Amino acid sequence: MAIAKMKLINISAEKEYLDDVLLKFVDLDYFHPEPAVKFIDTVHGLTSMDEENPVSEVLSRFKEICSDMDLDLPNIAMRDKDYDLGGMKNYMENVYQRFQDANRVRKDLQTVIQENKDALVTVKNIESIDLNLDDLFDCKYIKFRFGRLPLDSVEKLRYYRNRPFVFKSFSQDDTYSWCIYMTTEKYEGDVDNVFSSLYFERIRIPQFVHGTPESAAQTLLDEIENDEKQILHVDDVIEKLKGECREEMAKIKGELEFLDRTFVARKYVVGLGQRFSITGFVDAADVERLKETFRELEEVEIEVRPAHSDKRLDPPTKLKNGWFARPFIMFVEMYGIPEYDGFDPVPIVAVIYSLLFGMMFGDVGQGIVVMIVGVLLSKYKQMQLGDIMVRIGIFSTLFGFIFGSVFGNETMLDPLYHALLGLEEKPINVMSSEFIMPLLLIAVGIGVVLNLFSMVLNMVLQHRRRDMGEFWFSQNGVAGFVFYGAVALGAVLTALFGIPVFNVFYVLVLIVLPLLLIFLKEPLTRKLHHGKLFPDGFGAFFVEGFFELFEICLSYITNTISYLRVGGFVLSHAGMMMAVTMIMEMSGGIFAVLIGVFGNILVMCLEGLVVGIQVLRLQFYEMFSRYFNGNGIAFTALKEE
Repeated sequence: MAIAKMKLINISAEKEYLDDVLLKFVDLDYFHPEPAVKFIDTVHGLTSMDEENPVSEVLSRFKEICSDMDLDLPNIAMRDKDYDLGGMKNYMENVYQRFQDANRVRKDLQTVIQENKDALVTVKNIESIDLNLDDLFDCKYIKFRFGRLPLDSVEKLRYYRNRPFVFKSFSQDDTYSWCIYMTTEKYEGDVDNVFSSLYFERIRIPQFVHGTPESAAQTLLDEIENDEKQILHVDDVIEKLKGECREEMAKIKGELEFLDRTFVARKYVVGLGQRFSITGFVDAADVERLKETFRELEEVEIEVRPAHSDKRLDPPTKLKNGWFARPFIMFVEMYGIPEYDGFDPVPIVAVIYSLLFGMMFGDVGQGIVVMIVGVLLSKYKQMQLGDIMVRIGIFSTLFGFIFGSVFGNETMLDPLYHALLGLEEKPINVMSSEFIMPLLLIAVGIGVVLNLFSMVLNMVLQHRRRDMGEFWFSQNGVAGFVFYGAVALGAVLTALFGIPVFNVFYVLVLIVLPLLLIFLKEPLTRKLHHGKLFPDGFGAFFVEGFFELFEICLSYITNTISYLRVGGFVLSHAGMMMAVTMIMEMSGGIFAVLIGVFGNILVMCLEGLVVGIQVLRLQFYEMFSRYFNGNGIAFTALKEE
C-alpha cells in the first residue's frame, strides 16, 4: 500500500530497427513514455521521429464504412510490419460499393412500396364509386388530383372559395385529410399552385393500375407483396456480403488499429543521428519483464537508471493498494495525484471514510442493503463506486450493532445484547437526551484527532522534502501542532477533569510562543536560507501577517467545529428512522409494511448520498488541505492513452 518505485528506462537501437521496436513497444501496458519534445528542445541535434500518420485517414474511413454497414467485427490482433495499406483500402471500398449498390436497391424498393401503399389508400377511398380508372385519367378537360392535405390546411380552403375547383375529403387520420380536387384544364396551374401553398401532397396512381378501384386495389396489394419479397431477397444479399467479408474486415481492423498506434507512438521516439531512443518510466518490479520482451532483438539496448537521474523528467505516480483501499483511489484522483516523492493517502482515506460513514449511517439492515447493492453494481456494471459501497456497508452494519438499529427498529437486537452482554436493552440510545451532548463532544474530539494526525503527516512530508520552514513554523507544522494540541488538551483537562492547566507557563510556552512562530514563519524561513528577516520592512509585514494569523486561528476553529456534522448526521439518521417507525405504528397492516419499505429506501437514497458527500468534504477540506497537494503525474501506459 504505497507508491510504486520507478526506474527510468532508455530503449535505443539503430533506425533500421525502429519498426521492430515499435511492434513490441505499442503493446507495453506497464511503460510510461515521455514525449520526444521534452528532449529535442534542450539538446541541439536531436530530432523527433514523429511524422504524418497515413493510417489515421484510412482508419477513419474504415470506421465510417463499418458504421454504415452495421458491421460487428471480432477483435483480431494483427502484427505485420510489411503491410499493404493500398490493398486494405481497395478491399474495404470494394465491399462498401457492393453494399451501397444493394442498399440503394433496397431504398428504391421501400420508396416504391410506400408510394403504392399511399395509392392503395386513395384507391380504397373511391372503391364505392362505380367507374373505370382509365376513363377517369383520360379526361381531357377535367383534371383530377388525388393526395392528402394537412388538417389545418383544410380549414384554410375557405379563403379560396372564389377559385374554380371542387374539393372532396374521403377520410381523415390524426394528421391528414385524404382527398381529391378537380378543376378544368384552363385553371389547372392556378389551382395546383393554391394547393401546393397549402402543403398538398399529391399521390399518383401507378400506370400499371387499370380497371375498377376494386381490381386496382388488388393489383396494388400484389405489387406491394412482390416488392416486400424483393426487399427480403436484398436483405439476404446484404447479410451474405457481411458474412463473406467479416473475417477479412476484422483482420483489416486489427491491422489498421495496430499501425495507427505505431505511428502515434512515434511522438515518443527521439532521433540520435543514425540511432533512436525511447525514454520512459517502468515500475521497478516490471524491469525484467521489459527486458524479456526485447530479448530476441539483440540490436536493442535497454538502459535502466534511477527515477530521478534525468532532471528534465518528473517520475509519474503509480499507486499500489490492497483489496480494501484500492477502490478509494477514485476519491483521491478526484482531488489530485500524489507526488512521486510523497506518500500514498489512499489507505488513510479508505479507513477514515469508512469509519465516518459507518458512524453517520449506522444501521444493520441498511448497511447490509448497501453492501448488496454495491456487490451488484461492481459485478454487473463494473462500477468502482460499487466496491466502495461494499466497504462502507460493512462499517454501517458494524455501527448498526453498536447503535442497536435494524431498518430503524431500535429493539430488535435487545435479545442479542442480553445473550452476549447480559443487558436488558442496547447500551447506546442515540436519541436519548443524555447521549446527545457526549455524542457532539465525541464528534469534535474526532475532528481534533484527525486534524492533529493530518499535521503529523504534513510534518513527515515536509521533513522528507527538507522544507524546514514549513516543517517548523507553518500552521500545519511543529508550531501549529503544538499550539492546536495545547489548546485542545487544555480544554479537555479543564472541562472534563477540572485540572487547571492554563497557567502562565503553559500559555506562554505552548500557546503564545507557537503562535508567534507561525506569525514569523516567512522571515524565519528566509533566515534559515540566510536571507533578510524583513526585506520590505517590518510595518508591511506586520499588517499582512496579523490578518493572516487571524485567518489561521479562525481556520483552526472552523476546521474543528466542522466535525460536528458527524454527530449531527448520527442524530439525523436516527431521527428520520424514528419518524418512519412512528408512521408505521400509526398506519398498521399492509400500509405499515409499505411505509416501512419506502421509508427505508428514501432514507438510504437521500441520507446515504448526503452523508457520502459530507464525509468526502471532510476528507478534502479538513484533511487534504493540511498535507496533500495532488500535484503529481499519473502513471499512464501507452495502451491507456
